Amino acid sequence: MKDKLHAELASLTQTRDTLVKQRTSLKNKINNIMAARGLSPRREQLSSEKGLREVEALPLSPIVMAEVRALIAQIRSLNQTISDLEKTIKQEGEKLPGHKNLKSIKGIGDVSATILLSIIGDINDFQSEGKLASYFGIVPRIRNSNETQHSGRITKRGTKLGRTTLVQCSLIAMRYSEYLRRFYQRIAVRRGKGKAIIALAKKFLGIIYATLKNDWTFEDFPNFVIAEAA
Repeated sequence: MKDKLHAELASLTQTRDTLVKQRTSLKNKINNIMAARGLSPRREQLSSEKGLREVEALPLSPIVMAEVRALIAQIRSLNQTISDLEKTIKQEGEKLPGHKNLKSIKGIGDVSATILLSIIGDINDFQSEGKLASYFGIVPRIRNSNETQHSGRITKRGTKLGRTTLVQCSLIAMRYSEYLRRFYQRIAVRRGKGKAIIALAKKFLGIIYATLKNDWTFEDFPNFVIAEAA
């Protein structure tokens, strides 16, 4: 059971995620309209106001332009709404125990720290990092056949947003951490990139578990240097 702040932030971050997906769907629709007319928009073009204005200036037919402008209006509205939600997530997320600790890990920002903490709740509810990994649904299913155990795909229990955020943060952290990068590369060579990403996310979650459990704040995460307690 989560306390009020954790529960409310969990709901708020889920709402933000829903709106981000809606915005992505609208952007994809505009890209499809342009591609059907032989236009190749830059991937990031619809992510800025300047890019949106460039699309509005394209020589499209009145009917097509009416559709594009309607889609752009919705994107602008979502941009503002998502920005407002992220401000609240940042302000309120900082009140969560462990927020500063997670922010000291390269790869975890304000929003992602709040998402992860709103899902985890009290770290002391988890007896081990394995229990936390199970809660996030990134442990393999185990099937028993006579006296043999077989490991399958991950269980995907818990929230999809939590797993997605965890994977995204771990991939960013790998850019800074030689330890994580070597770990990922070793698994990728033996088992492929897909399984390596899951293994990396689980390893990164173990770091998150230890950070929260031990109240660590990193002074230099890439070199795993922990700041001395004040």
